[in-house]
Amino acid sequence: MRILWLKTELLHPVDKGGKIRTYQMLKELRREHHITYLTLDDGSADGDARARAVEYCHELVCVPHHTRAKFSTAFYIELAQNLLSSSPYFMKKYESAGMRREIIKRTRSEDFDVLVCDFLMPSINVPLDLPCATVLFQHNVEAMIWRRHYEVQRNPLKKAYLYNQWRKTRAFERRVCRRFDYVVAVSREDSETMRREYGIERIADVPTGVDTQYFRPGGAERLLPHNLVFTGSMDWLPNEDAIRYFAEQIMPRIKQAVPDLTLTVVGRNPYPGLVELSKRDPSVIVTGRVEDVRPFMERAAAYIVPIRIGGGTRLKIYEAMAMGKAIVSTTVGAEGLPVKSGAELLLADTPDAFAREVVRVLTDEPFARALGTRAEAVVRTQFGWDRVAARFTELCGRAVRWHASQKVEAEAGESVGTLV
Repeated sequence: MRILWLKTELLHPVDKGGKIRTYQMLKELRREHHITYLTLDDGSADGDARARAVEYCHELVCVPHHTRAKFSTAFYIELAQNLLSSSPYFMKKYESAGMRREIIKRTRSEDFDVLVCDFLMPSINVPLDLPCATVLFQHNVEAMIWRRHYEVQRNPLKKAYLYNQWRKTRAFERRVCRRFDYVVAVSREDSETMRREYGIERIADVPTGVDTQYFRPGGAERLLPHNLVFTGSMDWLPNEDAIRYFAEQIMPRIKQAVPDLTLTVVGRNPYPGLVELSKRDPSVIVTGRVEDVRPFMERAAAYIVPIRIGGGTRLKIYEAMAMGKAIVSTTVGAEGLPVKSGAELLLADTPDAFAREVVRVLTDEPFARALGTRAEAVVRTQFGWDRVAARFTELCGRAVRWHASQKVEAEAGESVGTLV
């Protein structure tokens, strides 16, 4: 197949869940299919990001784009202005006439089998009535994320704004999902939610994968028996909320039983409050972006996922499983993954329960080791990226066949109309 893949960013550095999933998927697809990668480029990617695109595509097309820096004056002005828009802010900021022109030009001049819109954001630039099949690759149910933000928020003004964004997102996402020939989700839960909430039938899911060659215990790091680790982009709101929740409501409870507890937070762009906390409290270590998360994971006695907000699936859990780590997560944190509490990880949804499970793995080393061993065995045998890409290819084929059938029906209808 010839695939036109739409994105809002270059993939290097491959340092967050969405990038990892796309990068690994495209690396596999590139082996058998021709990939044209059309993306917005705000200049924030690594200096070698364009050169390294050959790792995941055959042709790279970049459209210059500018978004406001978070927390700047212009950013807050745009947030306020968005109250008058029918589109949610996180979508509106990716609107690009340049990307729209490139999509039209490329689909008219090249014989693509399918256009893949990766995440909801590029969809704001996708025209109607394209000559090729279209697939929306949904890494999350975006409206679900905004609803959960709204539900946990306590500040009245922020809560009102989040309610506004949630309602806009739900309407926008429903409308867009119904436009595409096929929707691909990353979990059965997400596909069922969109089928139920948005009334779409041409939807299926692909499993989450992990690079089992890259993520594996190396044996070179000394285990820190009372160290916990969390990895993830700290400029993503669900991750920020997770660490605030853990630091404020769970960590003090654990310290009652394990006074020398430490937490290492690994991920780019830590929010200012977390940086300040790490300065005041030496038990909280904040690394910022690192080139390799594996040493930090290997040193930790347990991996935590205290996420209360989110959608899709958390790649970080499979990575921790592949590293043989004992994992404690919320139910939301492990949502969409075929894992069971007590088998491959531990699930806990209140501060007391979460603290209790963390204390358990920190103080019972044989139990923690057995938990990690089972998790590693499951992920290595079932969740390689080659299987994920094969499933994605199958679903793209369904979209191509559906699009072709609709075209035949339309042409038949035109013929009948001409005869009449």
